[in-house]
Amino acid sequence: MTVKTRFAPSPTGFLHIGGVRTALFSWLYARHHGGQFVLRIEDTDRERSTQAAVDAILEAMEWLGLHHDEGPYYQTRRMDRYRELAEQLLAAGSAYRCYCSRDELEQMRAAQMARGENPRYDGRCRGRQNPVAGVSSVLRFRTPQEGVTVVDDLVRGRVEFRNAELDDLVIMRSDGTPTFHFGVVVDDGDTGITHVIRGDDHLNNTPRQMHILDALGFARPAYAHLPMILGPDGAKLSKRHGAVNVLEYRDAGYLPDAMLNYLVRLGWSHGDQELFSREEMIRLFDIAAVNASASRFDTGKLDWINQQYLRAGDPEALAPGLVSQLDRAGLDVRRGPHAAAVIEAYRERATTLGDIAASAGYLYAEPARVDEAAVGKHLTAAIAGPLRLLTTRLAGSPDWTREGIHAAMAAVAQECGIGFGKLGQPVRVAVTGGTVSPPIDVTLELLGREKTLERLSRAITRLP
Repeated sequence: MTVKTRFAPSPTGFLHIGGVRTALFSWLYARHHGGQFVLRIEDTDRERSTQAAVDAILEAMEWLGLHHDEGPYYQTRRMDRYRELAEQLLAAGSAYRCYCSRDELEQMRAAQMARGENPRYDGRCRGRQNPVAGVSSVLRFRTPQEGVTVVDDLVRGRVEFRNAELDDLVIMRSDGTPTFHFGVVVDDGDTGITHVIRGDDHLNNTPRQMHILDALGFARPAYAHLPMILGPDGAKLSKRHGAVNVLEYRDAGYLPDAMLNYLVRLGWSHGDQELFSREEMIRLFDIAAVNASASRFDTGKLDWINQQYLRAGDPEALAPGLVSQLDRAGLDVRRGPHAAAVIEAYRERATTLGDIAASAGYLYAEPARVDEAAVGKHLTAAIAGPLRLLTTRLAGSPDWTREGIHAAMAAVAQECGIGFGKLGQPVRVAVTGGTVSPPIDVTLELLGREKTLERLSRAITRLP
């Protein structure tokens, strides 16, 4: 059997963290078994589905590198197929037309609740033979009323559902469009999905969908229901815990491999190992090792993992991400050093590419903020002579490298009888506007001769 998994988001909003983990586990399971990964867009909710949301899903999957082997399939393009199989169920007696009005259904549920019962459809149209004039019918699936349906879940183990507690769900709306349950079943069956990996909020849907699969003659896939992701406080993950839209993490400068590494550890483990390359994740991932308990989202842990990837990554490979961050900040990357060199200089102190862009903005434009306290402390009359001498030496230096810059600064400091740091910090404040940057020789090398001399000269003219 060729393993085939799928990820099937609804384009009613952004792709959230929980959805990404589901996509990742489905992708890893397929890759681990040499199978196929299918992307399906479940867009039958016409009122809430938007093209912008579709684009955001595709953009997020591309950024994360979770490439699909089939699709993307769109449910709105398969309406004829759903209607064909709905008619097949109707003809076989596995489905029936229901003419109950909304008011009638609400009264039914109110009466059930008043009796202390769970609200559910009572099957009153199961035996109806004649249509009701002026009422557009829906199509309901005739759920077995006896016995037990067993879900041998790959994460949660054996779960039993009494069929008598499952009502006859609607599979086709009165406008001829499929409901979620029916579309899912037909799509999984038509594309030969062997393993359905999804959130455990769908566990109660599984016996209903298994019944429909049986009625249509499709093989049942194996199911694995993933526990939810909670916030640090144990509540359901939401915006108050931080970003839940995965593209917000991209925009903040997190790395896709670090994001996947963090998410794979939310509910799955391999010994005490924390950092995994994609190749290791594919080789080691096993759905049987997924924990059935909910996981807690820890931004601090994500930051640590991202920092490890940032420090260990190839600067050239990371450079496009920094360029995007600089562009987002309104900085012209053509007016400064190559992004890879900036990453190499800044990554030891940074958590994300966004941090680097924020710290290194002075390399591409005038400092956005100047630390006036630092100016007052370091740019004093006493430093005027050494700064003038250094500016002259740097202007005539044939070697604009960190080694050449360091040698020139060391020579000026010695001639002026001051320590290297006593010269270096005023220079840093003059050219960056603050007291924090990479080593000063590296800073000036990145800044370039022209900007360095211009900012030093300007600082000298403003000395008291």
